[in-house]
Amino acid sequence: MEKTSTEQLAAIKDYLRQSNRLDSKSIGQIRQEMAATAANMPSPTDVIVERVMIGPLSGEWIIPVNSAPLADEVILYFHGGGFISGTCEFYRDLVTRIAKSSGTKILIIEYRLAPEFTYPAANEDCIDAYLWLLANGYNVVLGGDSVGASLALMTLITIRDAGGELPAGAFLISPHTDLVHLDGESYLSRAEFDPTGSIDGNKRIIDVYLGARTELAPILSPLRLDLQGLPDLLVQVGDHEVLLSDATRLAERAQAADVHVELEIWENMWSVFHFLAYMLPEAQQAIANVGKFVRTRLDRIEQKSS
Repeated sequence: MEKTSTEQLAAIKDYLRQSNRLDSKSIGQIRQEMAATAANMPSPTDVIVERVMIGPLSGEWIIPVNSAPLADEVILYFHGGGFISGTCEFYRDLVTRIAKSSGTKILIIEYRLAPEFTYPAANEDCIDAYLWLLANGYNVVLGGDSVGASLALMTLITIRDAGGELPAGAFLISPHTDLVHLDGESYLSRAEFDPTGSIDGNKRIIDVYLGARTELAPILSPLRLDLQGLPDLLVQVGDHEVLLSDATRLAERAQAADVHVELEIWENMWSVFHFLAYMLPEAQQAIANVGKFVRTRLDRIEQKSS
């Protein structure tokens, strides 16, 4: 696989350190910068983009036009943004690339954000969106990045505990798997390498999401919960991010619970490096791997029903 040069990676990381640290900006500033970035992104090609309402939730369909996606197959994608930011527009390029790679349409939702809406608002919205897809006859793969990956994992556990129908699989990009203890070894060992993440930043986002609540909910630490019975998982993480231990410990615990897990640790990469797929061959390959994972899981369902 082609790799980005050390010099180019260093330049990218220097830029990210200066511009993307959530812990040094107000929530309003983070959202404004995200909106400005989204407004300057080129329109995606070879996909249909349709706005959708799921009850009070707004969202967006991304439908690839060159692969004739099956009508009953979908990826439900939960965006990152630290529970405080994130929009369909900002994630449109990344989601488009995943849709094309998998040949599957994607529904991305805009769950309620903190501090206006605190725990468990985002969790409830993600569960509602998943149940809406099931009620409409879809075969689903869940996906998400950062806290969106956390919401995907928490949705799996909540649905399983309720005796509901689980999706065909889930892909988790740079997941937070323990927002309660924040005790992963990589918070220290990767602190100087990670250009976007930090333990202080993660303490901030969980404080904002909890709001006035003083008691930490166990679901916010899925790493510590029973993982038995979950569907196949793909976990992707950079070896230069503070969440590395969250990902590796999740893979270890899930495998010990007889869950099939594919763990990919990407050399010299940081949290959700996939955003730079327009320039990083590593990001392009990671997205291709997501597409393969999704396609394999959905094809199994089609084979069983045929």
